[in-house]
Amino acid sequence: MSKLSKEIRIALIAIVAIVLLYVGLNFMKGISLFSNSADYYVKFKDISGLSASNPIFADGYQVGVVRDIQYDYATNQEVVVHFTVDDDLRIPRGSSAEIVSDLMGNVKMNLLLANNPRERIQSGDTIVGDINSGAMGKLSAMIPAVEQMLPKLDSILASLNQLLADPALQHSLHNVETVTANLTTSSQQLNVLMAGLNTQMPVMMEKTNAVLDNTQTLTANLAAVDIAKTMEQVDQTIANVQQMTDKMNSKEGTLGLLMNDTKLYTTLNTTVSSADSLLTDLKSHPKRYVHFSIFGKKDK
Repeated sequence: MSKLSKEIRIALIAIVAIVLLYVGLNFMKGISLFSNSADYYVKFKDISGLSASNPIFADGYQVGVVRDIQYDYATNQEVVVHFTVDDDLRIPRGSSAEIVSDLMGNVKMNLLLANNPRERIQSGDTIVGDINSGAMGKLSAMIPAVEQMLPKLDSILASLNQLLADPALQHSLHNVETVTANLTTSSQQLNVLMAGLNTQMPVMMEKTNAVLDNTQTLTANLAAVDIAKTMEQVDQTIANVQQMTDKMNSKEGTLGLLMNDTKLYTTLNTTVSSADSLLTDLKSHPKRYVHFSIFGKKDK
């Protein structure tokens, strides 16, 4: 074999370098030259900064990359994104795509796979796309509401400043401080009172126990009393009292006759009256009834 000329060797080295550079650039873009891939297209109204070599995700897993982006200059309405995915990925008919941007400015495209296992789109077909604004979009949607709140917030701050400048508020705060000091003093006094109660608690418990013991003794004594016998004696006493009352109401016996015989009452009344007249006459004329003489002579 004849030796290669210097020019041919340089040309071969250049070709190898170009191939390696091409392979390296595609590898950096995430494009594999040695795997089967399928090409698809998606139309967007706005690509929101999407560029070639941006990753394509399906269910959170990278399945391809953006190959090319073409703007429709004729209609000025749509942007066509050319992307490739693994040939093993089946994209069901009815699927769509969305562009997502995070807070760091990174842009990616998600495939929203439809639930249609029977039909799938073919390589070279076009699907529809949309923008998922995410957290930044929600923040942008909140800006009008925040702008409407700013005048009210300014008014609230002005009212708050006016309230803070009011001397009555400072006086109220001073009163609150005084009340707090009083509460602190009351708490200290309550602690002292509780300490005293804790000290006296054993003595009080002993007295309570003594009262309980006395109560138990009284309860035991009451339990030991023969209630039936006592009630029998009470009934007998009541019967005796009833019998005595009956005798007093009847005309039998001295006491019954005395209480019920009117004749006896009249006789006793007459006797008392006679005795009273006799005593009165005795006091007035004692000599009629008592004869006394030193010489033994009787008065005539």
